[in-house]
Parts: sequence; C-alpha cells; structure tokens
Amino acid sequence: MKRFLLIPLLAIALFSFPLPSPALATDVSNAAKIFNSNCASCHIGGNNVLIAEKTLKKEALQKYLENYNSNSLEAIIHQIENGKNAMPAFKDKLSAQEIYEVAAYVYQKAEQGW
Repeated sequence: MKRFLLIPLLAIALFSFPLPSPALATDVSNAAKIFNSNCASCHIGGNNVLIAEKTLKKEALQKYLENYNSNSLEAIIHQIENGKNAMPAFKDKLSAQEIYEVAAYVYQKAEQGW
C-alpha cells in the first residue's frame, strides 16, 4: 500500500519543482554574446563609459528610463530599439528576438546588482 502512495507523491513532487532548462542556459549565453558584441564597449560591467551616472544598474534604470517602474522589460526594449542621445538605436541592427534577449539579460543583471 505504501508503494502505491509513494508513486503519485513522487510524481507530484517532480512536477511541482521546475527543473533548469538547457534552452534557458543557451538563451542567457546567447544574450551575453549579443551584449558583449554590441553593448559592452560602452556598458562593460553594467557601467557607462560615456555618461558615468547612466549605468545599467537598477537604480539608474529606474531613474533614467521612462516607464521602467511599471514595465521594466518594455522600457529596456524601447531604449535598445530607439537609443537616445549618445546611444544608437539597434532596431535595424538586431532582430526583435536578439533585442528581447539582451533586454532580459540587462534586466536580470540589474536585478542581481551587476
């Protein structure tokens, strides 16, 4: 009887806890590559070599990106696509998927404190 109860409980436990996805690791790796190829020359380590206070750190993103507090990912995507001041627009250089991946990467790194 105990065996019969153990099997459903084990199945519930396995499906209740998400396992890391190999695809997610690939996405992060790809996003890092895109970031390093296109953004790191000005934003290495989340900093900004041109305007020191406009970093990619959470506090600066909250301060300088419009709508960051209401929709962080969309605010980052908008900045990447359209650029502003010294930052060029990347909507013609990167695909929509690449922009999304870089935006998610920047968001994640900002949340982790770079």
